[in-house]
Order: sequence, then structure tokens, then C-alpha cells
Amino acid sequence: MTITPDREAMVTVPGGRIYVRVNGRLAGDRLPILFIHGGPGSSHWSWLNATALAADRAVILYDQLDCGRSQCPGDPANWTVQRYVAEIEAIRAHFGIARWHVLGGSWGGTLALEYGAAQPAALAGLALQSPLVSTELWLQDAGLLKAAMPLAVRKLLDNCDTPDVAARADCEAATEFFYARHVGMVRPPPAIAAYRDALPVPFAANLYNHMWGRAEFTCTGTLKSYDGRSLLPRLDGRRTLFIAGQHDEARPETVTRFAGAANAMMAVAPDAAHSIMLDNPGWYLALLRTWLTRQDG
Repeated sequence: MTITPDREAMVTVPGGRIYVRVNGRLAGDRLPILFIHGGPGSSHWSWLNATALAADRAVILYDQLDCGRSQCPGDPANWTVQRYVAEIEAIRAHFGIARWHVLGGSWGGTLALEYGAAQPAALAGLALQSPLVSTELWLQDAGLLKAAMPLAVRKLLDNCDTPDVAARADCEAATEFFYARHVGMVRPPPAIAAYRDALPVPFAANLYNHMWGRAEFTCTGTLKSYDGRSLLPRLDGRRTLFIAGQHDEARPETVTRFAGAANAMMAVAPDAAHSIMLDNPGWYLALLRTWLTRQDG
């Protein structure tokens, strides 16, 4: 892992400018890879372990508009799926990259799905990790996972899903119980935590609440009717990889069905929840090194 980037830029996109960092040589022998963070409203810090790949190829991390080190105009008109997808090609054009790989996780997987379904000629390999493909199915999975919680926790999760009580300490504790099981099983190491905490906007709660809602297992925002299942057959299955954690809130059974619809490969990360690059980075990096080398050809 490399905390310090080799190169940084503020890239112009629709609505403002976004922060992009690069480790490794963009003109190297192997194709670069772009990592798309989740949220909506998170930032690039959760992918820092991926910079270990920079010994082989350029690793590009970035913050979406209103996140991390990017500009924060705070205009909800910018908070749309298609505007965030447009950021991807803006990054490629800025650096003059002819072909590359793209990997998106969670909400970033939604953007990767949309990008890949457009079948850009520059795309050599596409990976969708724990993706939000259908809000309806995401919430069904959340219901199944909540049903497996201890009774007291389950009751709190159900009863706390209203704005007037959501901020109660017991509601927050129940939410964290769910997150520790299915979102992030391992706390970020000190170096990554310090890097995250130094970001101007480590997490944009206003953006998350607008597009999603209070918590991972409930949706009241603009993504409540999102359904990208019709895009799956449009992916190039030969060059597409789906990934889920063993204990992921994006249940492996569901993600496996998405991979089947795309005629793509599927991998399940052992000892990991939703934040696979933090929960089990060794497994993830080994998987990506093998897959990327195959896709380079």
C-alpha cells in the first residue's frame, strides 16, 4: 500500500472539478485500472490497499463530485447516476488513456455497470464488486440479513427506521451491529484511518441521504426505484468479473445471479463483508492480479 500518490490532478467534469490521484506509470506495459468508490458520498480512501497493484500497472483513485477532495458545489441537480457516470470518461480523456480496466464497488458498481453497458471501446476489463444493481433486490437482501439478527437488534432496526427516532443511541448501536456483520468486519488500519480523517469530506452525508437514505438497509432517496438489471446482458461477459464478500450485504447468492445474467465470471471473498479491500485485501489483490493479467491480453 502507498499512501502518497505519484501524481494528482483536478479534473473538469460536468458540474465542477474532481480530485484524481495516480500511483504507477500510466504509460507502462500493462493497462491502468480505475477504482470507483461507493456511497453515494464516500471517498477514495477505502481503495488505498489497491495501490499495491501499482508495481505492475497504474492505479487510479478519485473522489466523485461533492466527495473527498473534489469540489463540493452541493447542488442536488448534480446528484444523478448519469452525471456521475460522465466523470469516468472525463478522467480517461484528461490523462489520455487509450484503454483501461474499471472496477466499481457498491454504488461504484452501479456506475461501473452503467459505464460497461455503454460498451466503450476503451474498456479492457470490468469488475463489479458488491454492486447495487436493483434497489428492490438490495432491500430484499437486507430484509433477509436483518431477519437473521438477534431479536432485540431486529426489532430496533425495524422500529428505528423513522426520522424522529433514528438518531437515538440504541438505534445507532443496532445499525452498527448490522454494519459490523455485513458492511465492514475489519476496522481500517491506522495509516488508512488517518488518511481518511484528513480528507475535507470523508463522507458526504447530505449526498448519501439525498440519493439513498438513513442507512444501508433502507432507501428513501432518488435511488429507491433504481433497476439496472436490463443492463446486465449488455456487458461483455468475457471481460467482466463480479465479486461479493462471504458475509456481504450484497448477498453472494444475488450477485451470482447478476453474473449469470451477464454471462460473466463470479468470485466470493472469504472472511469478508461489503468492504472487501479492507476486510481481506490479500485475497482481493491476488484475485485482481490474476484477472487483470488475463484481461490485458
